[in-house]
Amino acid sequence: MQSDDVQVSVLGDDLVGVNLADTRTSQALADYLRATGDWLECVAGIESCVARFDLASVDVGTAQARLLAALNEAPPAADLDESLVEIPVCYGGAHGPDLGDICEQLDLSREEIIALHSGREYRVDMLGFTPGFAFIGGLDVALNVPRRREPRVRLEAGSIGIAGGRTGIYTLAGPGGWPVIGRTPMKLFDAHADEPFGLRAGMQVRFVPIEPTEFSRAESEWRSG
Repeated sequence: MQSDDVQVSVLGDDLVGVNLADTRTSQALADYLRATGDWLECVAGIESCVARFDLASVDVGTAQARLLAALNEAPPAADLDESLVEIPVCYGGAHGPDLGDICEQLDLSREEIIALHSGREYRVDMLGFTPGFAFIGGLDVALNVPRRREPRVRLEAGSIGIAGGRTGIYTLAGPGGWPVIGRTPMKLFDAHADEPFGLRAGMQVRFVPIEPTEFSRAESEWRSG
């Protein structure tokens, strides 16, 4: 990595951060910062990296200098993860309550939206918001819709929404403001597992349409497994 023309911003009393070129670079820098042990916490965004330092022992100027130095010391971003995860999705109905509204907004049929959403491979940009929530880029421009005006109080785990050119997967039940077009029976977050996250930043995914009967069967298998 190079620090040329990169500015380290002060984001809070104990936070500094940088804007970077892409997700791969952000993840590589965060991994490097964690490995040095000099930081309390490091979080990689889609095109940024934020680090928290111990204000009791490090002043903000030193933290800025350390982060700038790390940009030169960190190894190049690793090759992209070429593994592909197929995510089954039951579109519409009770599992995709916003699909009908999106059809009207975009003047597309249910079948056209499903074909567009499931017809390409994507990459996971980052995890955040809640544990395991996946922000997935590369959505077809024909499916670009805004977030809901009124978020729902509760969405089921596995709900799949689209908004702002991305797909989002709710790995936990809870409130959410993305228009939901479907739901996956896959368990993508398990706090008790050795590896709790089913997806990682940089991983490739493809959405595979399934019928409600397949959803029920697969959901029972994932729960029992």
